[in-house]
Amino acid sequence: MAKDSVTVRVPAKVNLQLSVGPRESDGYHNLVSVFQAISIFDDVTVTKSAPGSGITISIIGDHTHGVPADQTNLAVKAAQLIASEYDLVIDIHIEVKKSIPVAGGMAGGSADAAAMIVAIDYLYELAMTREEQLEFAASLGSDVPFMLTGGTAIGQGHGDQLTSALSRGTYHWVLALSSVGLSTPAVYSECDRLRAELDIAEPRISDQLMQALLSGDAKAVGASLSNDLQSAACTLRPALSLVLDVGQEYGALGAIVSGSGPTVAFLVADVEAGLDLAVALTSSGVVGSVARAFGPVQGAKII
Repeated sequence: MAKDSVTVRVPAKVNLQLSVGPRESDGYHNLVSVFQAISIFDDVTVTKSAPGSGITISIIGDHTHGVPADQTNLAVKAAQLIASEYDLVIDIHIEVKKSIPVAGGMAGGSADAAAMIVAIDYLYELAMTREEQLEFAASLGSDVPFMLTGGTAIGQGHGDQLTSALSRGTYHWVLALSSVGLSTPAVYSECDRLRAELDIAEPRISDQLMQALLSGDAKAVGASLSNDLQSAACTLRPALSLVLDVGQEYGALGAIVSGSGPTVAFLVADVEAGLDLAVALTSSGVVGSVARAFGPVQGAKII
C-alpha cells in the first residue's frame, strides 16, 4: 500500500553538561555534552505532493517566530540531502507544528531535521539502518544525531559522537523561556572572548554527573549541572543571571542555561515542586513564560 503521509514526533533537549574545548584552527570547538531529551515536542508531518511541486514547508504552533519557511530550514535541507544521496525525486509538503522554543538552546531546528530523516525513510521505503540515519544526522548538525536517539546521552567531538549514558529514574524540569532567542555563533564568540587569556583544557566527561545519573539521584544531578557557555550567555543577556538566581532561591535542585541559551532549565524534585517553581517564576516577573517537562524521553518516532 502506498504511503502518502506520515507524522513524526521529536523532543526538545536540555544539556546537563556542556564543556567547550579551546577554539580549533577550523573555528570549531571540541565538546563534551551530556544531553537529555525532554517532553516538549515538535510534530513534523510530511505529505507527498503533486509531481514537480518540489519541497514546500509551513510552520504552525506556539513558536513560529523566526523559523524559516523556505529552503534554509534544516528540515528542508535534510530532505534535500537524502534525495541527493539516494538519487530520489522528492515532491513533498512539510508541516512543522512547533512547541519547542526557537533559538532557545533546546535544539528545535535539529529536532525537525531528525524528524525528516525518519519521515523520508518511511515514506520512500529506504530501509535505512540506524547507522545510516545517524550519518545523515551528523552531516546536518552536531545536535541532530541525539534528536534521533533521545534518552540521555554523551556527545563528544563536535557533539555528534554519541554514546548512551547510564541513567536511572525520571527527572522533572521547569523551563524559563525567553521571547527573544540568542545566536549560537554569538555566544561561542563571546565565550572565546571571555576565555582569551586562559589556558583551556580539552573537555572531559564529568564523573560526578555520571555517578549521579547512574544512581538516579536528582539532587546530585542538580549539583552537577554545568555549562561552559553559561557565562557568555549571561554576559550577552544579563537578565539570565537574575532568572538563575530566582529559580535557585525558590528551591530548584539545580539550574543551567541550556546549550547556548537563552532557555534556563531548572531541575526540581517532583511534579509538585515543579508546579510551585513555575508559579514562583511567573509571579516574579523575570521570565517571559515557563514550561514544565520530564525526561528522559525517546527520540524521533512515528506517531
